[in-house]
Amino acid sequence: MEMNLNDLKAQGLLLHACCGPCAEYPLKNYLAEGVQPVLYYYNPNIHPKKEWQRRYESLARLAESEPAELLVNRDFDQASWLALGESPQRCLFCYASRMRATARKAQALGLKYFTSTLLISPYQQREAIIAAGHQAAAEYDRIFLEEDWRDHFREGQCLAREDGLYRQRYCGCLLSLKNSRYKRQVGKSLMSFEPQEGTPQPRVCRLG
Repeated sequence: MEMNLNDLKAQGLLLHACCGPCAEYPLKNYLAEGVQPVLYYYNPNIHPKKEWQRRYESLARLAESEPAELLVNRDFDQASWLALGESPQRCLFCYASRMRATARKAQALGLKYFTSTLLISPYQQREAIIAAGHQAAAEYDRIFLEEDWRDHFREGQCLAREDGLYRQRYCGCLLSLKNSRYKRQVGKSLMSFEPQEGTPQPRVCRLG
């Protein structure tokens, strides 16, 4: 990271963001270093649609407060995850599909670097994310950054709490919800959730 900091500032960074709380520390850390990442919300694994919306609104709130540019892809692909059933391959598919889409978007935007806020979570499969990131980078001629923010996971969660961001209780797909011990609480909270009027509007939002 240090040796490429000037190049990173010059060539640009696309930061795949799974949610607001996981983006808290990475985004603020980059900004403190003088790097202005573009956030990319591409998470077709998040189900049901209300949950996708709720996590999006949380990230949009963070992006607006910093501020940071936020790009949004509304793809919603429940069928692909359900087709994989309980197979552990569904997680590898999840990482690969999101990293590939992020690398493709970075190429389209002319940004040399990309990475993901998934790398802050101690609950994710770090090596699988890194492998998917490098494979996608090679495919689209980008550079994937192997960031390690895991030591700052709790810090990020505390920041999210202070900022009033929604903190989810399952990974994202319906199968992860099924296996969550909080599924009843999640179900009740989803029933009472109402999307904010006008969010999201365009596929690409420049906030701030």
